[in-house]
Amino acid sequence: MGVDVATVTDEVEQEVSTGSLPVWDQVERLAQEAHARSHLHDEGVVADYIPVLAQADPSLFGVCVAEASGPVHAVGDAAVEFSVQSISKAFVYALVCEEHGHEVVRDRVGVNNTGLSFNSVIAVELNDGHPMNPMVNAGALATTALVPGASFAEKWEHVRTGLSRFAGRQLELDGVVYRSESATNTRNKAIARLLQSYGRIELDPLEVVDVYTRQCALRVSARDLAVMGATLADGGVNPVTGERVVSGQVCRDTLAVLAATGMYERSGEWLFEIGLPAKSGVSGGIVAVAPGKGAIGTFSPPLDPAGNSVRGRLATAYLSRALGLNVFASSAQPSAQRGADEAGRGA
Repeated sequence: MGVDVATVTDEVEQEVSTGSLPVWDQVERLAQEAHARSHLHDEGVVADYIPVLAQADPSLFGVCVAEASGPVHAVGDAAVEFSVQSISKAFVYALVCEEHGHEVVRDRVGVNNTGLSFNSVIAVELNDGHPMNPMVNAGALATTALVPGASFAEKWEHVRTGLSRFAGRQLELDGVVYRSESATNTRNKAIARLLQSYGRIELDPLEVVDVYTRQCALRVSARDLAVMGATLADGGVNPVTGERVVSGQVCRDTLAVLAATGMYERSGEWLFEIGLPAKSGVSGGIVAVAPGKGAIGTFSPPLDPAGNSVRGRLATAYLSRALGLNVFASSAQPSAQRGADEAGRGA
């Protein structure tokens, strides 16, 4: 496999290079434009494989941009609460990385895309029981099993309080969603038992599934998602509360995993078109993060065939381009600056 990159770079002082967002009024205007443009689309269908989610109002649509420097721009139904679902995977992963460190979590959970569906059993078998990454259900269950706590009640509280610190407010469990998911999550129970058989989960697999189901049923809003994402964008410091939630390295690791696997088998397409680490949830939420700049949170229940919110994807794509958020975008250096740089290097 060659030399481990981490062993070569451990002693190098990390430098970061990020740009800045436009002025407040411009961000506000563009957030409103993203909402207005995307609101015109009524494609997609509301998820129904979790019965209670089928009751969601398809007309709801909220957009929020949270800047790493603190300002928050909320438009439409950005305060409406919904269950966080799979988006929780990203933030629980960050909490576990903070607790156990880069190497342990990478080796135990993995960072590579499976190329298969988020709830694939075959992916586990094909990889000798390795869950591969924390954004698919197998990896998320392995990650939740690593949450600190002497009991499962303590593990659940660690998750709830940790995600609340990301959001900057106390998040609460949606009991209706939790009970609905608990009655239909037989596939997750099967995956957890399979991981146990491979030694990837050493605890009671059904209790692990219960904690995971609870974390997915936490209530958030598009504003919460934007603030949570902006905490990852701000090196682990919540830009609204000023509290450090996780380290800068944990943010880097989490965003790298999101870029590679956050949108499942469509992650490559998402990066190609939008260029931001992101995570979606079946209830219609999306969070997308621009390191050093901020994050976008959206909510709209109708989903495309890939399971992503139709309006949320459109709004995020618009804001990525309009605000200059695409992490792969660049522009040529001005000729005068280029000449000065070459002179400084002795060219």
